[in-house]
Amino acid sequence: MPYLERHGEVFVVYLGAEGQTDSENRFHPDWIDAFHGLLDEVESSEGPAALVTTATGKFFSNGLDTDWLFGNLDKMHGYLDRVHSLYTRLLAFPLPTVAAINGHAFGAGAMLATSHDFRVMRADRGFYCLPEVHLGMPFTIGMNALLTERLSNQVCVQAMTTGHRYPADEAIAAGIADAKADAPELLATAIERAAALASNRKPNLPVIKRALHAKALAGLAVATTPENLAFAAS
Repeated sequence: MPYLERHGEVFVVYLGAEGQTDSENRFHPDWIDAFHGLLDEVESSEGPAALVTTATGKFFSNGLDTDWLFGNLDKMHGYLDRVHSLYTRLLAFPLPTVAAINGHAFGAGAMLATSHDFRVMRADRGFYCLPEVHLGMPFTIGMNALLTERLSNQVCVQAMTTGHRYPADEAIAAGIADAKADAPELLATAIERAAALASNRKPNLPVIKRALHAKALAGLAVATTPENLAFAAS
């Protein structure tokens, strides 16, 4: 389960369990609930603050918990809506947010990173990748809205139709990431960036974010149904 630390004015949410260094940090329903619970705790704080999310080991997040999903196909559409709730929450989060991408960010995990205000990638290893085309999986209406509103059209063409794996330098050039850092400095770099923004935590910040991301938020608000998921796949 994810856990929370605090470094001055910066809250750090780790996507994996404390002491576990190589979890894929997939979105099991219980994991989603725990993540939201930590965000509730961060939101309940007062004063200047910012949020960093990160993980340890090889993975930032591999996204959907496919083992759970394929064992619970009757719950698929509600599960995908619950995944969308993570993106919605972060897009409009009332604190500045920075993803410290310590390793591979694939599929829904890459989209989690994309939902932050800013992204810092590990310089020497780890890819940002949307492999759905290779897996025969569609993008939901909400996922498509998130990606096409946050990334340029041509980057979406390459990322979504080819499954290209972006290392840090390519991700920065494509506008997917904002900066890079070597592994030992990654978290400190993200915390420093977040701390510089902590004073922007004001009542108008989520208002600005909701307007800025209105189209993505509208797409994410569309409930996933057999009809529109089939349409997305056609």
